[in-house]
Amino acid sequence: MALSGTYAPSKSEWVRDQVETYEASGGERGNTLRDSGEPIVVITSVGAHSGNLRKNPVMRVERDGKYVAIASKGGAPDHPEWYHNFVAHPEVELQDGPEPHGYTARLLSGDERREWWDYAVATWSTYGEYQKKTEREIPVFLLEPRD
Repeated sequence: MALSGTYAPSKSEWVRDQVETYEASGGERGNTLRDSGEPIVVITSVGAHSGNLRKNPVMRVERDGKYVAIASKGGAPDHPEWYHNFVAHPEVELQDGPEPHGYTARLLSGDERREWWDYAVATWSTYGEYQKKTEREIPVFLLEPRD
């Protein structure tokens, strides 16, 4: 079942542009972080406070049909806004290619978090650098396909 609501584009110009390019091309363009060559997916979530649909490019970390979303915010001391959306409304849509699909986001802890964190860092080593920049433990969400 698709998410419903009013789409409220990001206030960040690069995020808006990346999402627009990605969606307009069915994932054929705008599919790397700021044209870096590092692959991304677009995740749609429901705003924790507004109830509006929010879309964010997130690094593509996938294994066996499951994805992780790392709430790094570049190593900032606070979580990205989408972290709060995932906690409040764990039903999300993830687009990795032409079509979005439904997923349920679950915040990981303990050994499961460690396993997926290590996999994410192996996929995109910059996450390890982000963790060094902040005192908070960077949250890891596992996104599992809905029926």
